[in-house]
Amino acid sequence: MAPETHLLISWLIAAKTTDHPRDCRLVTLAGLAPDADGLGLILDLANNALGRHPTQFYAQYHHYYLHGLFGAALIAGVSAAMARRRVRVALLALVVVHLHLLCDLLGSRGPSSVDLWPIFYYGPFARDPMWLWKGQWRLDGWQNRLISVTLFGCALWLPLQLGHSIVGVFSQRADRAVVGVLRKWHDAFIARVWPQR
Repeated sequence: MAPETHLLISWLIAAKTTDHPRDCRLVTLAGLAPDADGLGLILDLANNALGRHPTQFYAQYHHYYLHGLFGAALIAGVSAAMARRRVRVALLALVVVHLHLLCDLLGSRGPSSVDLWPIFYYGPFARDPMWLWKGQWRLDGWQNRLISVTLFGCALWLPLQLGHSIVGVFSQRADRAVVGVLRKWHDAFIARVWPQR
């Protein structure tokens, strides 16, 4: 699935299971962190744009270094080291990383039906077992779009209850502004639908 979908899933879990902004941020970022092994794409694009020898870092290393047990343990350990509630954050980080793996297994196929993204669970130490599902949805398929839109709707609704939004992962100040706007929209909607309330 796309990084923004991983971000939404992880934040929704973190927002409901943590009680401190730092812990929420750490769990949310843990769910996105496995995709750091895909940053080779930047080098591939830069080498191509500069006319250098083409590289395949993205194709070679994405889903290999951080999309498995090693990556889950590393991400959980780093997250726990910076957390207030270390054990809770470590466990939640393990959950969101494994959810990331499941989501990628379900919905990360390329445009071709043979362009499948496997998960190397014991990578980078071994290529076996390789997890692969031949029914993998296209990355831009309707299933992933429906999931993303649903998660986005939840991410707009939940701040009304919690008082903080996904924006708080990146900026507390911007988060307060976003929550304020969402509350105004909610109040205006309620006033329009039920004027007597």
